Amino acid sequence: MRTLLIHKENMEVTRIFDLLERYDALYQKEDVLAAKENGVWVKYSHQDYINYSNYFSYGLLSMGFKRGDKVATVTNNRPEWNFADMGMLQIGVVHVPIYPTISTDEYRHILNHADIKAIIISDKNLYGKLKTIIESVKTIKRVFTFNEIDEVENWSAIIEAGKMNQEKYKNEVIKIRQDIDPDEMATLIYTSGTTGSSKGVMLSHRNIVSNFISTSKIQPLDHRHKILSFLPLCHIYERMVNYKFQYKGISIYYAENFGTIPSNLKEIKADGFNTVPRLLERVFDKIVAKGKELTGIKKRIFFWAMNLGLKYELNGANGPLYEAQLKIADKLVFSKWREALGGQVKIIVSGGSALQPRLARVFWAAGMRVIEGYGLTETSPVIAVNHAKWPDIKFGTVGPVLENVEVKFAEDGEILTKGPNLMLGYYKDLEYTRNVVDEDGWFHTGDVGLLEDGKFLKITDRKKEIFKLSSGKYVAPQMIENKFKESIFIEQIMVVGENEKFASALISPNLEYLHSWATLHKIQFRENKELVNTKEVITRYQKEVDVINKTLGEHEKIKRFRLVCEEWSPLSGELSPTLKLKRSFIYNKYDHILREIYRYPKDGETNGNK
Repeated sequence: MRTLLIHKENMEVTRIFDLLERYDALYQKEDVLAAKENGVWVKYSHQDYINYSNYFSYGLLSMGFKRGDKVATVTNNRPEWNFADMGMLQIGVVHVPIYPTISTDEYRHILNHADIKAIIISDKNLYGKLKTIIESVKTIKRVFTFNEIDEVENWSAIIEAGKMNQEKYKNEVIKIRQDIDPDEMATLIYTSGTTGSSKGVMLSHRNIVSNFISTSKIQPLDHRHKILSFLPLCHIYERMVNYKFQYKGISIYYAENFGTIPSNLKEIKADGFNTVPRLLERVFDKIVAKGKELTGIKKRIFFWAMNLGLKYELNGANGPLYEAQLKIADKLVFSKWREALGGQVKIIVSGGSALQPRLARVFWAAGMRVIEGYGLTETSPVIAVNHAKWPDIKFGTVGPVLENVEVKFAEDGEILTKGPNLMLGYYKDLEYTRNVVDEDGWFHTGDVGLLEDGKFLKITDRKKEIFKLSSGKYVAPQMIENKFKESIFIEQIMVVGENEKFASALISPNLEYLHSWATLHKIQFRENKELVNTKEVITRYQKEVDVINKTLGEHEKIKRFRLVCEEWSPLSGELSPTLKLKRSFIYNKYDHILREIYRYPKDGETNGNK
């Protein structure tokens, strides 16, 4: 098999679908895309990708869809997503990918607001959730599913229509492709948002292409490597990186689900993957939990190696003695960590929220380079990203600003940016667009940050989330929350205290670990509500709070906390699809607990004592 046909690394790509021609010229390989079907990895070649994309284009045209129409997808990651995506893009149909985990109200808002003409759904369960909503949306004319469902048209109908009408529409597709300008809208992505209804972000081909070409220069993997993809393709982060992998000819294998990630990594011997910090934290927590199960000398060696890794510095800065110890730790411990993730992982890209520096250090020490980046849907998404080698990486930062992207800071520290990656605007919302993009073209990110060493961007908090205590002191909750989430006992935490005398917190425990801990300590309970209210559990969590409090300023310390008995998730509403806290929702849900923390009077009382 020829994996590389000719050397044209600078072959110009100005529209996303130009990637198909680039494949044909540069990367003729058998596993461009792959996914498991009935327990077997099914691989699609570069020619399969091109053919299916073209058939999809012909099929849509034969069914009456035209340039500017909007087609939604609600699905898991799979090669069919790529076929549909490219099939839409090369005839100017706007792709509107939607999270499979949002609320019914959000689905209704997006499908109506985006003027969706057709929708493609992955499976029966999702169709059951969406059926009634779809019937209420007047613009939707066709519904398809990727999986076979008796009562719904299958996506293969589009492919078959394309095959039958290939000769009729082949030249028309060529003409439309030639006519599509890089500044034409390619996709409409609804930001999950932590308050209010989501906004439709209009992204052009130029927006996304500029981003994946710039970041490809930092990506150390090439056409000889393969990655495992599991973050949702409906999110611009995973989607842009997916295009970047295609640009570099890196094979993309889709995980079956989140539970199979470790086994899938081993099966394909993945060279890398993208993740969000919380998933990486869970991987680390499971490694630590395994270490705690060891006994005797094995346990001592494990934690010696781990503590050594937590002190890791780049470029051998710890000196030759440390490096010698690291080689021993690698042989005895870290090599087993790599083996647990397939043995070949070289690069892990982290985005979506702040990564704890300790995680970056320990994974680098273990021979797996974690590089953290930063951006928003509105910026397609990357604004800054760490490189995979020194000196263009610094732990605790999101790295140097990307080439062709500009950054400056407002007087209050807010990060402002502009560049070819900046969105066209919000769909049907010129006023809100003007609110966030000023007259000089600078996009106001809402994030607060600074430049370290004149080079590395560091995010310190969200502008809207910083609050003031009644003493006048400001508290940046994200920074504090990230420190607390280093504890294996804590899954999520929200720091509160606006206009109060002191900061407090609501803690959603790591229930899986807490259950194991309770069993070990012979604590009996019937349900989680009973467990989180036991004296022993509260005392143990107070220990965790006391440890972190020692690292905080006096006004930042958590003086009171309450454990909740639920795991927070996008489905239950406390988290956005990108796992960010939906603070207003949490405030409303736990209002009774917050009132008790700050000793507000109950309804009907006039005490007013705090």
